[in-house]
Amino acid sequence: STDLTSTIGYDSIIQHLNDGRKNCKEFEDFLKERAVIEEKYGKELINLSKKKPCGQTELKNTVSVGIYIHIFLFFFAEIDNVGQGHIQLAQTLREEAKKMEDFREKQKLHRKKIELIMEAIHKNRNVQYKKTMEVKQICCCFLPCTPPPSHLPSLSHFWQLFVKLAQTKSALEDSDRSYQQSVTTLEKVREEWQKEHIKACEFFETQECDRISYVRNALWLHVNQLSLGCVQNDEKYEEIRKSLEMCSIEKDVDFFVNLRKTGSLAPAPIVYENYYNTQRSVTPARSPVPVPISR
Repeated sequence: STDLTSTIGYDSIIQHLNDGRKNCKEFEDFLKERAVIEEKYGKELINLSKKKPCGQTELKNTVSVGIYIHIFLFFFAEIDNVGQGHIQLAQTLREEAKKMEDFREKQKLHRKKIELIMEAIHKNRNVQYKKTMEVKQICCCFLPCTPPPSHLPSLSHFWQLFVKLAQTKSALEDSDRSYQQSVTTLEKVREEWQKEHIKACEFFETQECDRISYVRNALWLHVNQLSLGCVQNDEKYEEIRKSLEMCSIEKDVDFFVNLRKTGSLAPAPIVYENYYNTQRSVTPARSPVPVPISR
């Protein structure tokens, strides 16, 4: 309120406003540095998903693959999307930092106008106060011309004292009149200074409320942006979990067997044949019936 701010020293108010402006600059720098971190992290994720993809060897050696191997492709595609999300967040943080900078510079420009007015009127008040004190000092320095003589002065000496007294009285009246005028002028300057001081305090109070409100909203928005990024990342991870639920171990194994099988029967066993003694009659062992393969 005005009653409160008008009792605060002007220098204290300016110091407080400077601290607030510094705080805005520090938060602005924080957003910029956080943007650098987010962008670097996003790029590293994208590079990692492209440089170290899992499943490429298995995918290369398999003409057609089942759901299992496609999970890896989907997984790294989503990791790439997560990285893109962090890069987008970095850009958003830079935009918020620019808004904070614009807000800070706008307040600085408006403050400067008020400060120039206050500096001028404060200087005028000090000059007038100093001038008034000097005139007051002159008035206080007037003393009786000479102490009363112990003997009866001569007529010429009396006349000299009378003239000197008249001159002193005239000078004293001029000084007193000048002193009164200086006090009156000083009071006008003081009233003008007080009026401008109250107006400045009201302006600074409004500006401070705007600053606190803006910084509070900026912090709130920043946290919301971080939360939104986490939610979006979790949505991408949820898609990966859904794809994992579609993976069937039995189906993938059956798929590979059906893809790579060479037949449905096992190879027949090797039978001994006698090439050493052709006269000898040897009944070759009967080959067993091939056993069907279940897969």
